[in-house]
Amino acid sequence: MTPARKTTTTKSAPKKAKTPAKKTPARKAPAAPKRKVLLDSRAVKARIEELAERIQQEFRYPDKLLLVGIRTRGVFLAERLKASLDIKYGQEVPTGVLDITFYRDDLSRLGPNPMVRGSELPFDIHDANIVLVDDVLYTGRTIRAALDELADFGRPAFVRLATMVDRGLREYPIQADYCGLKISTTPEQHVYVLLEETDDEDKVVLEG
Repeated sequence: MTPARKTTTTKSAPKKAKTPAKKTPARKAPAAPKRKVLLDSRAVKARIEELAERIQQEFRYPDKLLLVGIRTRGVFLAERLKASLDIKYGQEVPTGVLDITFYRDDLSRLGPNPMVRGSELPFDIHDANIVLVDDVLYTGRTIRAALDELADFGRPAFVRLATMVDRGLREYPIQADYCGLKISTTPEQHVYVLLEETDDEDKVVLEG
């Protein structure tokens, strides 16, 4: 008889259980900044009219009165104030333009070739009654620069400040004489004054 063959069995190593792949948590998209409309088109027009009324109350006669807009939106606001005051006074109120680029204390941050469009004042401002016009009053640095530039043109009798929005957080002791809207903000927030001339709509928006 042929002896039975011994069979050998080879034990295979136990299969390792598959470790489930770790799921990378999906990154959340940054939340869009909150936007709140502070003034709609009708309110913007009403506030400009109120500013014009207050200017007329202080300056009963338009002699030597000059509206000076700070580029860019301050120029358009000054033109709107002029349109209202022309009717109230029954004669034209001249307007001027200030480009404060070279008077800014952060000029070095604007790059080697900042856009400069120049200032335009229609007459000698000596003894003139000037109303500076800007869209947003914030730290006060823009107005400080505007005052420095005016001083190079002459010595006005009065300088007043009209602004659509005062958002606080001043760094210079400068206040608005005529203000359309005064609000409290944080440094992280932004205030935008939108105008038809530049933005195709009139609106004041708080973002952040």
